[in-house]
Amino acid sequence: MPKISRRLQGLQAKVEDKDYHPLEALALLKDTATAKFVEAAEAHIRLGIDPKYTDQQLRTTVALPKGTGQIVRVAVIARGEKVNEASNAGADIVGSEELIDEIQKGRMDFDKLIATPDVMPQVAKLGKLLGPRGLMPSPKGGTVTFDLGSAIAEFKAGKLEFRADRTGIVHVMFGKTTFSPEDLLVNLKALQETIDRNRPSGAKGRYWRTFYVSATMGPSIKIDVTALRDLKLSEAG
Repeated sequence: MPKISRRLQGLQAKVEDKDYHPLEALALLKDTATAKFVEAAEAHIRLGIDPKYTDQQLRTTVALPKGTGQIVRVAVIARGEKVNEASNAGADIVGSEELIDEIQKGRMDFDKLIATPDVMPQVAKLGKLLGPRGLMPSPKGGTVTFDLGSAIAEFKAGKLEFRADRTGIVHVMFGKTTFSPEDLLVNLKALQETIDRNRPSGAKGRYWRTFYVSATMGPSIKIDVTALRDLKLSEAG
């Protein structure tokens, strides 16, 4: 068993074994964020799905209304006029075949890679490099598109791509611990609504199993899922 630090033991003692009201949980999340850096606010959600079946897979995007608190570096692979369009829309890195070659040689100084559909046959060869890092462009993730301006703006403003892992658990960063509990709640509510809206067709029985939030280095705090789902956004701020 890994040794639990005295710091974490002290923080775990603050968390009761119960389902917390969402706003109470997020206030506690902030209270247990004591690392020497600005921690992320993370959600870890177990769903009643088995992703080995194609009709029980969840992969989608969420636009966090309050942003992610991170600077997102966007790279775009395109051709012709679309290269200038991406540049003018605020992409940090733009290129065509030469950028594909640079990525093949190890260039990874970006957080999001967007590609136009016409270059995807060439981008496909980067699959082994980009796939494990979660950077491979995909239509479902909104990263294969000709509408570069909108895509770049959305990802820079706080749009995130996420998926359920092979055990049916979703891990998503939904802000920073410097956010107010109310702003974190607005983002968390957007995440919950997105997961409900994209419920896989093959999901049977109870969809929401467990829902925990935590700071990067903090203890897990269990959220009352029903309370979160019943919450109206006006209440969430």
